[in-house]
Amino acid sequence: MGRNHQKLKNNLEELRRSAGLTQKELSESAGVSRKSINAIENGIYIPSTLLALKIAKTLKCNVEDIFQIP
Repeated sequence: MGRNHQKLKNNLEELRRSAGLTQKELSESAGVSRKSINAIENGIYIPSTLLALKIAKTLKCNVEDIFQIP
């Protein structure tokens, strides 16, 4: 998907910072690279369902709290 994909918005950076996690810490917990987390936060990459669920579990929230369709 292209940069700033119009059909998906995310609050990942805000939620990650609120949880006191760095991109590296979140990436290690989710089993991906820090660059992947950065790409998701910047709307460059849309994660798989499995990755979205791993991120939500780490942040102790629902996937819908992170990702929304406007």
